[in-house]
Amino acid sequence: MTTLTMALPGREYDILIESGLLERAGEHCRSVLPKARRLGVVTDSNVAPLYLERVVKSLEGAGFAVKGITIPAGERSKSLEMLGYIYDEMLSFGLSRTDAVVALGGGVVGDLAGFAAATLLRGVAFVQMPTTLLAQVDSSVGGKVAIDLPAGKNLAGAFWQPKLVLMDPDCLSTLSDKTFSDGMAEVIKYGCIRDRAFFDFLGQCAGRAGVMAQIEQVLYTCCDIKRQVVLADERDTGLRMLLNFGHTVGHAFELAGRYEDWTHGQAVAAGMVWAVRLGEKLGITPAGVQDAVQTILKQYDLPVRIACPWQTMVEAVGLDKKRAEGGISFVLLDKLGWAVCRQMKNDRLLDELKRLYEETV
Repeated sequence: MTTLTMALPGREYDILIESGLLERAGEHCRSVLPKARRLGVVTDSNVAPLYLERVVKSLEGAGFAVKGITIPAGERSKSLEMLGYIYDEMLSFGLSRTDAVVALGGGVVGDLAGFAAATLLRGVAFVQMPTTLLAQVDSSVGGKVAIDLPAGKNLAGAFWQPKLVLMDPDCLSTLSDKTFSDGMAEVIKYGCIRDRAFFDFLGQCAGRAGVMAQIEQVLYTCCDIKRQVVLADERDTGLRMLLNFGHTVGHAFELAGRYEDWTHGQAVAAGMVWAVRLGEKLGITPAGVQDAVQTILKQYDLPVRIACPWQTMVEAVGLDKKRAEGGISFVLLDKLGWAVCRQMKNDRLLDELKRLYEETV
């Protein structure tokens, strides 16, 4: 088993990576939740038929009373309505402040269940059991939990660290190629922002089969980069903003597609291309980085261009959570493998993006 420790003072937890780990979920949860009697397991309609029964059996074998709560799969479930449903189900189950919530699924489940845990009864413990590549390398680690609002994505949220992250690479075998590629956008992002050698390694893997042959190394590298960033900046006020490389424009693509036409990873992939284009235009990113990024995205069947109305781009940038008074921290590449945050006035950023937009259309 590979173990990474998120050593946040008073909120330490382990990230465990090993094939077959879900079969032993009960013993690992009991080790970090010695006083808990009830666990509410939140999952979705895709994951429940695959993994819920075996996880419930393992948890019950460790002495927990378990209630499974299944939500519809998809981004639309990250809503106030679904949050209320989870509250009602947890409370009718008798969940107390010494009990816990388990998130069994991808990023939507982890964000929604985590936000429910952060706010129910003023906060209860929770455990992440991510089942998608995107969730394993990104959203399950670091304690960001949220729901979407009509105005935009992840606009109601909290920082609420899990007690444990159980990462079973075997779950990835059931993913469709599209869902696997979705996660690869975040994997590639880590190479772009902090590890050129890892970026080159992914290029050599060339596709899903190559990545899966080295999957524990891939998961470890991504989680270790994120762990280091979160330890330096848990609350997303400085260094952690680098993890949003490609996300500012990517959120515009998600918004333009009503969170249905494009997955998060697809939107981020195209957003990364915009970020390197902007960096090259500003003289910050060396020439040729755009070509390298586009080449690897195409290797993993990710889009390098997505159509988006200009007004939607303006709306998304205005809602970006990295904005400060009069400006926004836009993540650019100082070189391939090293990202920087550049504070830009809103008007200037929109002007620069408009130039790129006009070149695209």
